[in-house]
Amino acid sequence: MLKSGSSFLAGHLLDVISHLKQVQGLEKVRPVTLGKPNFTEDMKDVVGQAVARRALMIAAAGHHNLLFQGPPGTGKTMLASRICSILPMMEESSALEVAALWSIASQGFEPETWRIPPFRAPHHTASAVALVGGGSTLKIGEISLAHRGVLFLDELPEFSPKVLEVLREPLESGYISISRASYQVRLPARFQLIAAMNPCPCGYLGDPERPCRCSPEKIMRYQSRVSGPLLDRIDLHVQVPRLNDHERNHLMSAKRSSSENSDCMRERVTRARQRQLDRGGKTNAALGQSEILRLCRLSARDEDYLKQTMQPLKLSTRAFFRILRMARTIADLDDAADIQKQHLLEAIAFRFPR
Repeated sequence: MLKSGSSFLAGHLLDVISHLKQVQGLEKVRPVTLGKPNFTEDMKDVVGQAVARRALMIAAAGHHNLLFQGPPGTGKTMLASRICSILPMMEESSALEVAALWSIASQGFEPETWRIPPFRAPHHTASAVALVGGGSTLKIGEISLAHRGVLFLDELPEFSPKVLEVLREPLESGYISISRASYQVRLPARFQLIAAMNPCPCGYLGDPERPCRCSPEKIMRYQSRVSGPLLDRIDLHVQVPRLNDHERNHLMSAKRSSSENSDCMRERVTRARQRQLDRGGKTNAALGQSEILRLCRLSARDEDYLKQTMQPLKLSTRAFFRILRMARTIADLDDAADIQKQHLLEAIAFRFPR
């Protein structure tokens, strides 16, 4: 007989029957305290890169997509891999969605990770099927395994352009529809895209310390592997430069960074996220056009300023509304009731970095 209050792990219904017949016992679930997450990677390990850290916090607060660009070794991957340490914990309903998808994909379940947003980082050799799912027998793709969490694409231009283009639909809709001769299925895929790339094949375009060896044709060919429509769906475009002498000396002396740690950043992010949920019932990145016009209102002067920037910056309508969403998130991080000029300017600067 099962003891009251006991919990066991079973991989198959037959295992449960064997346990009840006392033929072969089930493994007992070890007790796990579900509370404050304990991450081994912390934002305090990042030296310098204040702008990139700020962008990562804005992305985490509003669930915005983000692209890091810079030469090799500047910390792009290090920053991206720490985003889950500053994200709010998932609601139980979202955690159940994620657990169901992972169960279908036979990914297993770790009680210690309950309610922690998933983080998926497929290699750039991944196929379109590996990314979105499908196949002759249904396989759950990386974008669905990243549902309610983060999909990190490192070395973005190294992915096949055809693979990257399949991300456009789920980035907008939050799901992916797969149709095959033997089945039709619609899978949830509401993920946050975090990507990183070098500025050119050799990686040193614009670097003040190392000259670029790439021809203009190679640079153009490399950068064009990521299409304009996909880039237009990324809210924050962030340059991650090489550390300056002061930051490098700080790193070489093995001193701890004086920057905010993940716990402090997560508190600010969680507070800003709660403001969004209380106001609109969803994150700012998920706001529709009518909701943006209602919840992201600007003063008449600031609205005129934003409209005047559309032509010289060649803003698409999508980019216009994404800037408003981002400005609303920045205001939420500042606990501001209304979007102010400095919030709008910061959003524009992250959308069009120098």
